[in-house]
Amino acid sequence: MRLVIATCSVTYAGRLNAHLPLATRLLMIKADGAVLVHSDGGSYKPLNWMSPPAALRISEPAGDEADAGIAEVWTVSAEKSDDTLSILIQEIHHDSSHELGTDPGLVKDGVEADLQRLLAAQMTRLGNGYSLIRREHVTPIGPVDILAKGPDGTVAVELKRRGDIDGVEQLTRYLDLLNRDPLLAPVTGVLAAQQIKPQARTLAEDRGIRCVVLDYEDMKGEQAGEPRLF
Repeated sequence: MRLVIATCSVTYAGRLNAHLPLATRLLMIKADGAVLVHSDGGSYKPLNWMSPPAALRISEPAGDEADAGIAEVWTVSAEKSDDTLSILIQEIHHDSSHELGTDPGLVKDGVEADLQRLLAAQMTRLGNGYSLIRREHVTPIGPVDILAKGPDGTVAVELKRRGDIDGVEQLTRYLDLLNRDPLLAPVTGVLAAQQIKPQARTLAEDRGIRCVVLDYEDMKGEQAGEPRLF
């Protein structure tokens, strides 16, 4: 990765046009060809960027650009479109390159796969009388996270870290399909999540879907056999 702090102006031309006037900014040139323009604010989001695959060409300024004090012209061209990012460098304050190596990727804790695994082993989190039939029950429109046996019949469980309206809609589609199977019907639904948005809860209850909030830390502790006060 190359990191350049420079006084520059930036113009993006293509599907949209955008211009950043002259200011001191951080330019990031990644090994995959991506070029990102950052300011000292705005959190993580760049002011402008060119996604890979792209090619960077550095050239001398033309007459008018040289007269305006421009030292270098960077032209970043997208390989799959006519989009270009033009960076006019007036002064470079810092320029360094770093070999980062292969990144192992982000390891998330508490993702839906972990919730599914824990709930499958702790079905009483849904209430008394629940037992696991199978995880990842295959349907023509996608897998149901957990198919369970409840006190009143078959139950389809949709697991989310944060339950929202999209989760309710997804579970509704599964229920519509599963209830056409005479071997499973009647099938009711449970939306289980660490957090459930009020709008999602209202829609779920209107459709006869029960909402269950899961305590992920408590579920992990039960699996590990940690002492519990209650």
